[in-house]
Amino acid sequence: MAGWNDEYKSRLRSIDEAIQCIQSGYDVVVGQCASEPQGTMARLHTLAPRINDVRVFSVLTLNPYDFYMKPEMKGHFELASWFHAPGSRAALKAGAGTVTYVPNMLHRAAADRIHARPPEVFIGTCTPPDKHGFVSLSLGITYEKDILEHARFVILEVNPLLPRTFGDTHLHISDVTFFVEHDQEVPSLPAPVPSETDLVIGANIAELVEDGSTLQLGIGGIPNAAALSLKDKKDLGVHSEMLVDSMMELYELGVITNRRKALKKGKFVATFAMGSRKFYDWLDDNVAVEFQRGRWVNDPAIVAQNSRMVSVNTCLSVDFTGQVASESIGTNQYSGTGGQSDTAQGAVAGFDGLGKSIIACYATAKGGTLSTIVPTLSEGSAVTLHRAFVDHVVTEYGVAKLRGRTVKERTQALIRIAAPAFREDLMSQARKLGYI
Repeated sequence: MAGWNDEYKSRLRSIDEAIQCIQSGYDVVVGQCASEPQGTMARLHTLAPRINDVRVFSVLTLNPYDFYMKPEMKGHFELASWFHAPGSRAALKAGAGTVTYVPNMLHRAAADRIHARPPEVFIGTCTPPDKHGFVSLSLGITYEKDILEHARFVILEVNPLLPRTFGDTHLHISDVTFFVEHDQEVPSLPAPVPSETDLVIGANIAELVEDGSTLQLGIGGIPNAAALSLKDKKDLGVHSEMLVDSMMELYELGVITNRRKALKKGKFVATFAMGSRKFYDWLDDNVAVEFQRGRWVNDPAIVAQNSRMVSVNTCLSVDFTGQVASESIGTNQYSGTGGQSDTAQGAVAGFDGLGKSIIACYATAKGGTLSTIVPTLSEGSAVTLHRAFVDHVVTEYGVAKLRGRTVKERTQALIRIAAPAFREDLMSQARKLGYI
């Protein structure tokens, strides 16, 4: 990087030096998942003696950092989460008063945050600069690049173990306020081992996927099992907010080719990725993979431009009318909206009329003691996917096709895929409600 070396060095700081730009009342946005700036976030609490009322916006915070886990941080820091993870859920349960939730649609997360209030600081991760003075934001630009373009200060942790990726991930060093060098293993996500129930649900999902389909798969046991069940399919493509190991594996098997895509043919399209070290090595300098901003990848109007688009998401419960709750249990915010509504709407609006949205869930919860197919959602539950956008609902007991159906038809179809032990009571509840 001859020619840019001096400028890079002039912007190089220690973590403790870089975060001195954070002042009381500032909003700070950090990168998500594998792009999380772990070194910097682990030091934010040290600023508490001199700052108050700093909000840190994040998605799926990987570690239980002191700045929001310690009760004494109340009044100094608040984690504003777009999507809760174990740490933020634990802090909420403990009543620390250091965590809040930000309702959002993923494709509008950046735009809505900027509309509400542009942040003062963005902190993310990147590769070392290349010879032209560009770094790669590597594993995620869901909201990161939009946000940093509006921030007063941009801090990037430089990690040589991050893969250099293509698409809209590149940023010139002149657009960065401070670099901090922080070598560490990239956060990984072991592929979940699917249960027998996962495999049954996955097989039910696979029955709905035709050759030549374009896929959006979420994360977890059910989407992973669905991927395992797709090994006999041909010429699948990917347009997904997230890339995971199973997509790489299907590509290596020749199942995913991206050849029949109507939009960005020949390319994986995603907005972020997380997986194994092998997966990150596969992503490095891989021209078959293109990362774009979440406001484009997850825009329902963009999703709808894909051929035979199939969106697969999971949920916590579904009521008789088709309302889907995927993020909260009553008033307890468990996770977040994520991109579920974005991709589900885009799939059913597909330009070729062949798109499908699939919402998958286990038929029971809490060790089989509760049905996830319910007459009405629990009081206070957030409706993640409006019933007008629901297409297919899948459990281990089958597939319910709800799109365009009446409440009576929906109720009957959902009860058929409920756990057998609950069906009689569900029928009784449906009669009381006047649905059947």
